[in-house]
Amino acid sequence: MSPLGALLERLAALHPKKIDLSLERMERLAAALGNPERRLPPVVHVAGTNGKGSTVAYLRAALEAAGRRVHTYTSPHLVRFNERIRLAGELVDDARLCDALERVAAANDGGPITFFEVTTAAAFLLFAETPADVLLLEVGLGGRLDATNIIEAPVASVITPISIDHVEFLGDTLEAIAGEKAGIIKPRVPVIVGEQPDEALAVIERTAARRRAPLFARGQQWTVQEEAGRLVYSDEDGLLDLPRPRLMGPHQFDNAGLAVATLRAVPELRVPPPALEAGIRGADWPARLQRLPVGPLVARAPREAEVWLDGGHNAGGGQALAHALAELEERVPRPLVLVVGMLANKDVSGFLGAFAGLAREAICVPVPPEHNGTAPDDLARIAAGLGFSASTAGDVGAALDGLARYPLTPPPRVLVCGSLYLAGTVLAANETLPN
Repeated sequence: MSPLGALLERLAALHPKKIDLSLERMERLAAALGNPERRLPPVVHVAGTNGKGSTVAYLRAALEAAGRRVHTYTSPHLVRFNERIRLAGELVDDARLCDALERVAAANDGGPITFFEVTTAAAFLLFAETPADVLLLEVGLGGRLDATNIIEAPVASVITPISIDHVEFLGDTLEAIAGEKAGIIKPRVPVIVGEQPDEALAVIERTAARRRAPLFARGQQWTVQEEAGRLVYSDEDGLLDLPRPRLMGPHQFDNAGLAVATLRAVPELRVPPPALEAGIRGADWPARLQRLPVGPLVARAPREAEVWLDGGHNAGGGQALAHALAELEERVPRPLVLVVGMLANKDVSGFLGAFAGLAREAICVPVPPEHNGTAPDDLARIAAGLGFSASTAGDVGAALDGLARYPLTPPPRVLVCGSLYLAGTVLAANETLPN
């Protein structure tokens, strides 16, 4: 194990629970570190259920195209922890990350603290000590009690589409979950909102009104739509005809539109139209409907099969993903096979149900053993109940081996999905590392 891996393992043992939402421990730790969260570049704080990472990717690409130096903080990582922290455009190296984590551990002095709180504090130290023009800060879970929410005065609060997820922590209704996400809204700070169910939008609107936060909501202050393969964006300042997003799927028009709305709503973030175009064309975000053309894992699939990867894992993500695959099926028909692994706290029926009538087969696999996954047999039982031809395999490679032994005609389109943790193992096994 590398020194960084050993250090992360030691820090993960400081708190008995993986998730324990609270701001008290984080505020104490930040104070012991000299409050680095108060010395950050302008912060764009991003919460929501689906599309956070893609929206951050579009924001980063557009800002960097305009010559801005951009920090990003996202989670979870896929293959290497370093993916979570990007300093002025570059992934943090092991030496700097270890140094920051050691300083955080010393300041914490053995007190109870969650792994996410430790790593967020280390990220704040690194962001405060490295010059940049903007910090794109993604919420870990929820918003109101998330460790990132000790930020007092971001330049923008962004809320991506909200759906049911993490009910054990955030509540089991859209209104309750929206209340947690809306907890990032700060007094008089613009809040830019993606497409929302009516129940969620009502909660966001009330919270913004209470905090006198200017609201820029899709369908009200701005719109986005696809026209002839182009992204057409409109707000009170005019209309933009922009290129098709690089990331695949109709939902990426929504994510890119939300990024454009954010950059236009906040004067400090404004970039010229050529930078917006470059950002939409150039954004990269692994494991979001990502085609894997080559690699040792792909080589185990049937000859000429397509292998796709997506980390979507809730009902809303499943619907967006199924819509994208349905569009692809219309253009290039192939039998769709799901290779799926999911965590035990996810709505399996809600996710898989989106693919009913679209995918003919579901091969169920375990997620990495360190995570609490749904047993493949249980996944297969649920899938069969939804009408899939369901089976199990020991891992994604074995699932592809099985397809190769019994090839479909034409060769199938294989979608590995259901978990970002599963996606990370696939990228590592296929030697397709995020950079």
